[in-house]
Amino acid sequence: MKLDDIRAAWAPRILSVLRIMTALLLLQYGMAKLLGFPVFAYLNNVPLFSLFWTAGAIELGGGLLLLVGLFTRCAAFVLSGLMAFAYFIYHARRGFYPLTNGGDFAVLLCFVFLYIAFAGGGPWSVDALRKRV
Repeated sequence: MKLDDIRAAWAPRILSVLRIMTALLLLQYGMAKLLGFPVFAYLNNVPLFSLFWTAGAIELGGGLLLLVGLFTRCAAFVLSGLMAFAYFIYHARRGFYPLTNGGDFAVLLCFVFLYIAFAGGGPWSVDALRKRV
């Protein structure tokens, strides 16, 4: 089997792995803000219905949808916007460079979610299962 054939066969599967791992990384932020787990002093005890709480609700709900691959494109598009919003509202005011303002992860997630919004959830998703049925 040629390398190009292997790459073509595995590219959609790796897209699913990217979606799942990105969702798991995002879920920790939503869970910390809303559920207090994992314990992280800065994100725990967020005031109810504050901007951070709302972001946590979107992170938790969108992260769960992304994790299972349900409504993947819509969820990823909303999450991409959330990460752009987070960067410009919170991080950019602290400095120009993402490295110095702490926004490098938000920028990375923004573009990963934008890619997933266009590429879809991959073959290991509820969306793909719904298409087969």
